[in-house]
Amino acid sequence: MKGYHPMDSFGADSAETYDDNPRGDEGVAVALLAELAGPGPALELAIGTGRIALPLAAKGIRVDGIDLSPDMVAQLRKKPGGEDLAVTMGDFADVGVDGEYKLIYVVYNTLFNLLTQDDQVRCFENVAKHLTEDGLFLVEAGVPNFGDTDQHVRAEQVNKADVWLDLERYDPATQVLEENHVHLTPQGIRFFPVVQRLAWPSELDLMARIAGLKLKHRWGGWEKQPFAPPTCVSVYERNSPRS
Repeated sequence: MKGYHPMDSFGADSAETYDDNPRGDEGVAVALLAELAGPGPALELAIGTGRIALPLAAKGIRVDGIDLSPDMVAQLRKKPGGEDLAVTMGDFADVGVDGEYKLIYVVYNTLFNLLTQDDQVRCFENVAKHLTEDGLFLVEAGVPNFGDTDQHVRAEQVNKADVWLDLERYDPATQVLEENHVHLTPQGIRFFPVVQRLAWPSELDLMARIAGLKLKHRWGGWEKQPFAPPTCVSVYERNSPRS
């Protein structure tokens, strides 16, 4: 997408409306993350508005975060407990924090916001440097499925006073998905673009291997369902103890 920057997806407009439509899986997601984190601490890559981090921290686990968007973090800070979380501003591929974590996690396809394979591999490598000896890295990322076409236009919402359209174009050579949510109202048109570099579970496993990690669990959802696309929750551990 010409001229695109990740902040185009997570600026003020998106931050203000990000929590308007909760996914509904927050409770089960937090329960599993708490189980994996044990006493903690935990680190969320792209912590955003705290949709997951705040209820996880409410369980008594120290949760730190990384995020690129000041607007998203500003929404986090407005919520109860939001001022108590340590958030590092920056590219989460760098994992630019000090210390080690029992659990590092990235959810809601956010790993795909890193737009090259090199950046995604770099993220895995940097995560590995910040895991405790028994630490875990959890990735929630959907399984790509575009069938016979690499372009889609669909109506997300059709209301009396406004319409939401979703436009997608996928390049199978680069695995880059360009998407724009278009909001049509009598007052005008608003665009909410997002670009992602998709990866299959097998590719994630290879990235983990490069980073010295290996697959420990793979589920089809937060309740540990048997793995079946399109949902994929992968948990990685160290391949061997550090020397």
